[in-house]
Amino acid sequence: MMSTMDPIKILVIEDDKLLNAQLAELLRAKGYLVNQSFDGEDGLLQASSKLYQLILLDVMLPGRDGFSLLKMLRKSCQTPVIMVTAKGAEEERIQGFSQGADDYVAKPFSSTELLLRIEALLRRSHTLKNELISHELILDSLQINYREQTVMVCEQVLEFTPIQFKLLWELLLHRGEVLSKAYLYQKVLNRNIGAYDRSLDMHLSRVRRKLNDADWQGERLQTCHGKGYCLV
Repeated sequence: MMSTMDPIKILVIEDDKLLNAQLAELLRAKGYLVNQSFDGEDGLLQASSKLYQLILLDVMLPGRDGFSLLKMLRKSCQTPVIMVTAKGAEEERIQGFSQGADDYVAKPFSSTELLLRIEALLRRSHTLKNELISHELILDSLQINYREQTVMVCEQVLEFTPIQFKLLWELLLHRGEVLSKAYLYQKVLNRNIGAYDRSLDMHLSRVRRKLNDADWQGERLQTCHGKGYCLV
C-alpha cells in the first residue's frame, strides 16, 4: 500500500451486504479506513462529504443507481471513483466513463486485481495533489515548466496551446503509466468523455507533430487502444 501520513479513507457503496462486507474486510486488512453504504441516496450523501480518497461504486443500487449517483457527485466533487459493473457489460463501462468514473472492475473480480487498481488510482491522485511541488519536468532534451507554461526542446521554445500543454504535462508527469481517456478528458478538457468524441486524439496528434518538428521523439506518446494514452 502506498505510504502516507494520514490513513486513506475509502467508501464502499454496494447493496449486496455480503460483498460489501467482504470488500470492507479486504480493504481494512490492507490498512485502509472503510465506510460502507448500501443504497444510492445514502451513498451520495456520504460521498459528497469529500472525506474520502477513493470510492468503490456499484452500478445497481436501490434508491439511486450508480450512474445517477456519479453524475450528481461530479457536479461538486472529483474524488476518484472505481465503478463495479457486470461482467462483459461494455455499455455500462462506457456510460460510467462518460459520467466521470476513473476506472472499473467487472464482477466477479479478483482481490488482487481490485487492490492493484486501487493502488494505481490512489498513487495517481496523490501525485496530482503534489504536482506543483515540482514545477519543471525533464525527459532527455524535453523540458516543460508548469509555472511559465513553457515547452522546450534543446532550449528551443515550442508554441503549445494551454490544452496541448496540459496533455503533455499529464503524460510526462505519469511517464510509463497508461492514462485512461476518461481521466484525461476530466483533467485536460474539464469535461466528461462522449461516446464519439475524438477531441483528445486530435490534440495528441498535434502534440506529437510539434515534438517531431523539434526533433524530439513524438512517437513516444503512444495510443493504447481500448485503454488510453502513455508516454514511454
